[in-house]
Amino acid sequence: MKQIIYLTLVLICGSLQAQSNYEKGMQTAFQLWQDNPIEASNLFERIAQAEPDNWLPSYYAAQINIIKSFNLKDVEQLNAQLNKAQGLIDKAAKLSEDNPELMVLQALLHTAWLAFDGATYGRTLSPKIREIYMKAEQIAPENPRVKYCKAEWDMRSAQYFGQDTSPYCKDLEKALELFANFKPETPFHPNWGEERTALLFESCSQ
Repeated sequence: MKQIIYLTLVLICGSLQAQSNYEKGMQTAFQLWQDNPIEASNLFERIAQAEPDNWLPSYYAAQINIIKSFNLKDVEQLNAQLNKAQGLIDKAAKLSEDNPELMVLQALLHTAWLAFDGATYGRTLSPKIREIYMKAEQIAPENPRVKYCKAEWDMRSAQYFGQDTSPYCKDLEKALELFANFKPETPFHPNWGEERTALLFESCSQ
């Protein structure tokens, strides 16, 4: 009986230690992100290797690579970076199917290609982006990132074709309401986008 109790305590302590290491690693990666995104991405990838059942580290490593890609001018570098991000999204998606947060990342990855060369990629990727956002909204209509990112995509598309963007302002307003009431599942779950949504919504009154 004593041996069973001892083994149980060992397992519990080991679990708590692993959780502590995960939390410390994630906190460190977030702290690194602003000043050294490459190092932060590498750390998220290492955490993903240590936490093979957790989609969040791969999600953030992919997000960093996608954000960085919007400033790239070299197609080979862009291709390498977005291919890496795609692999991380695919890895995370295997752990969390039909995840709206990952769908948003996928749409943003496609948008990075459009930002680089809309003439080349617009015809094939624009319908995919629209489809992704529509599916994500069906799955998670109360997710503020889904609402805001879809609204921004719709606004940019309308601007490109010289159409009125005002109908999408109500979607941004709704996104702000959703952000105000949104509570992430854990401190490490996605909780970004509110500031960008507010800036876009301010432009509606200009």
